[in-house]
Amino acid sequence: MRNIILSVLGLLLIVGAVFFAGKIIDSKKRPKPRPSKVIKTVFVDTVTNKTIPIQIAANGNLTAKRRLELYAEVQGVFRGGSKLFKTGQKYNKGQSLIRIDASEYYANVQSAKSNLYNQVTSIMPDLRLDYPEIYDKWQSYLSSFDMNKPTPKLPETSSDKEKYFITGRNIYTSYYNVKNLEQRLAKYTISAPFNGVLTEALVNEGTLIRQGQKLGEFIDTSVYEMEVAIGKEYSDLLQIGESVDLSNLNKTKTYKGKVTRINSRVDQATQTITSYIEVAEPSLKEGMYLEANLDAKKEQNAIEIDRNLLQEGDKIFVVRDSILDVVDVIPVYFSDKKVVLKGVPDGDVILNKPVPGAYAGMLVRVYANKGNKTSVPDSNIISTNTKQ
Repeated sequence: MRNIILSVLGLLLIVGAVFFAGKIIDSKKRPKPRPSKVIKTVFVDTVTNKTIPIQIAANGNLTAKRRLELYAEVQGVFRGGSKLFKTGQKYNKGQSLIRIDASEYYANVQSAKSNLYNQVTSIMPDLRLDYPEIYDKWQSYLSSFDMNKPTPKLPETSSDKEKYFITGRNIYTSYYNVKNLEQRLAKYTISAPFNGVLTEALVNEGTLIRQGQKLGEFIDTSVYEMEVAIGKEYSDLLQIGESVDLSNLNKTKTYKGKVTRINSRVDQATQTITSYIEVAEPSLKEGMYLEANLDAKKEQNAIEIDRNLLQEGDKIFVVRDSILDVVDVIPVYFSDKKVVLKGVPDGDVILNKPVPGAYAGMLVRVYANKGNKTSVPDSNIISTNTKQ
């Protein structure tokens, strides 16, 4: 009997312990808080359609518009002139760039000229007797013949008899032989065809120059060109003579150029068209890297926004009664950071900064600037917790 009583009391104690433990656990439970209602603050702009100038960004290196690569057409020893043949040396138009020793070849030219002079002299007695009417003409030619000057042009023949007579004495052959030698003699001296600077010098004084050897490079430093590649879709927008704004990489200096040439062939690999911009500025140097903004055209009734505001499917977000909505737009031109759009009505309020996780129907709060200063709030998310 005693064991039964003890068993019943133990069972009651266990049941009581479980009951009180449940009460204690239930007393620890708290009501689950309701989720916070989040309203994002957005930055907006009011749409005002206007004329947007479309500028095509391009870049490239400057090259001299007028360039002369110096090659030797004859062989000889390089002789020094009034100026050293060194990189950076300036020359005026007509000044001698390179002089090659031509003393041996000059003697051959003089020998040929002397032979021509003797041939003309030998026909003078026959002309006096058989063709007295043309004697004075050829006598004047002999009088004007100077061995130290270029060979004068032969007198014009006035009849077939005179032509046959002169030809039979090989005077024409000797004359053109002399002119050929004189032309080659002139190649022993290379003169500057324009004012410029020597940018490359590959030989020194006393060097034996061989025929076909490259001697250097000479450029005109007054005018430069920049080659830029433009997308083929803008080929009909560019016109020769259009003004172009150029700037260096640091945007510290600007220059004015103009489009001078446009290639008619599209590069098959890049699908671009090569255009050439001419710029004249004393401070520029060949090889400088410049950026260009070409004025392609002006788009009427359009707006310009950041590219990251354009959504997939050519849509943008607008704010209507504190709720986000989307509208369809027509992209006209894309640049690296901007996009020109059409089809947005005046007065619409659009986002001017992207909102992470934005969707149509999202509740937002428009950020309002106070005064003339534009300030950014510490947090663009305002949370309101509701306890019940």
